[in-house]
Amino acid sequence: MARPIQGSAEDPHLALSARVDQWCRWVDHLGTELDPAQLKALTSGKRGDEDSFHLLVMDLHKALNHLAAQLSGDTIDGAHVWQVSQQDGPRISAFMRGLNHTRALKLDHPGLETAATRDGERLLIQNDIGTNDAHVLVAQVEGLVLTLTYSDLHRQRFAFFQDMLSQIGAKWSAVGSRMTEGLNSGDAYYIGTATFECSDEAGLLKALEGLGARIVFLIDWNRARKRLRQIVGKAGSIAVLNECARREIGHRGWLEAGGEALIFAAMEAAGSDYFHIGDTLDAVMGTVPAQEFLIEAMAMASQAMQQRQPVSRIADSIRLLLIRHVGRHHDEFALLSEHASFCHALAEGIRDAIAHGHERSAKDAEKLAKRAKAWERKADLLVMRSRERAERNPRWLPFKRLIERADDIADAMEEAAFLFSLIAENHDKAWPGDVHQGMQQLAEKALQATQDHVKLLLIASALGEGSDAGDHEEFIAISWRVVNAEQQCDQLLRDVRRLLVRNVDDAATLGLGTDFAAALESATDALLATAYGIRDLAFSRLGVEA
Repeated sequence: MARPIQGSAEDPHLALSARVDQWCRWVDHLGTELDPAQLKALTSGKRGDEDSFHLLVMDLHKALNHLAAQLSGDTIDGAHVWQVSQQDGPRISAFMRGLNHTRALKLDHPGLETAATRDGERLLIQNDIGTNDAHVLVAQVEGLVLTLTYSDLHRQRFAFFQDMLSQIGAKWSAVGSRMTEGLNSGDAYYIGTATFECSDEAGLLKALEGLGARIVFLIDWNRARKRLRQIVGKAGSIAVLNECARREIGHRGWLEAGGEALIFAAMEAAGSDYFHIGDTLDAVMGTVPAQEFLIEAMAMASQAMQQRQPVSRIADSIRLLLIRHVGRHHDEFALLSEHASFCHALAEGIRDAIAHGHERSAKDAEKLAKRAKAWERKADLLVMRSRERAERNPRWLPFKRLIERADDIADAMEEAAFLFSLIAENHDKAWPGDVHQGMQQLAEKALQATQDHVKLLLIASALGEGSDAGDHEEFIAISWRVVNAEQQCDQLLRDVRRLLVRNVDDAATLGLGTDFAAALESATDALLATAYGIRDLAFSRLGVEA
């Protein structure tokens, strides 16, 4: 590596040559075994008072890159090129078009220097990703095939890049971890080969452009992941970085503007009504809302840093952004509304199952029961989140009690779906026509009540200074529809029981049918109780005694 600079009169090259001579003499005197100090002298990559053999190799690499750029006979869109063919020009341009499309996202961070040359039948394109000289990417083009062997010390970043390239058509092979003595402190590193087999020249150019556009997201990726992990955990940090890359937002602007310090300062500014010491963003806001906020904050920071805005201004913008997000997702009615959507899904699934005669299909009824169980569990998680919030802030207590009451709706609906699957197992004893029609009417009325439940919460959440008489009247009208629905379902349950007794002589069908109808009616009882609770909360917001 040192030969190209030996004999040069330039001061940097003279200093490098002196280090080369010094390290060659040192290596010549090594024995067959290394003590810890010698091993450190060979492998250390940390710059400080002492030089190392590894640092010398890194500095030689930089010097060679600089020398190569000086000796380059030509450039193509910023890439230094040597001895390339006429056909290579558009291919190099395609790669650089993608690279330059996202280059600004790295801000002033070093990296993305590109060189290209021809080696026999292959076009070689090398890109130095950043300051880590071990992190170099070399792509090869031969015919209409683009291949890239990529290695990374970080498993998560390797998986991230693997996924990004897979999305644009790469097929990966020989993917795995390796351990090499003296590399990565003896820990495993990760390597694989990505191949784009293109059908025509246009496809090859598209693959080269796509590859070039994605390299910038590797710069400081692991640093950003570690910072984000403090805010939204391991899985959340990777989800945010994946989405920021997909939207071509990047993470460098956020890091330069302060990273996690920006978010913690915004959380502190939001105050104790929303956040307490030790809270994580996702624990308070929920996983998806927290990630949505971070993605928007990173987009804001990236754009602002590219425009050279002051960091203090960016911090103010992110504080206001967080207030908008917690106002949107932290509203007391948000969890109730999400819970109501699961209740509606349960009621709709049961109504549709009866309409399609699935009481005669064990397979379809079992599918409904499994979906219903999954929905009911998701509703339970919302109840748990509400309890956690109530523990942190007393103003959540009325909403905790209300969502616990509403959970009786989901429980009754899930029970009805389970009983429906048992009925379908004995489908040779089918419901007579009158019974089927009665069950259909009961399920339809229960569904209408859950729809009104959703509407009631939507209106209740908006009641306040901005609401008018029309909103108030609609709220009252829907409240009474829920009351009437419960009364109608009481009567429909009695009608169904009478029809079952008159038309069914099989004990199992009679018992299960009665229990199924009773479960639906129990759901409307819970809907009524919840509607009264919503009414009390809404009146309290308006300063009116219920």
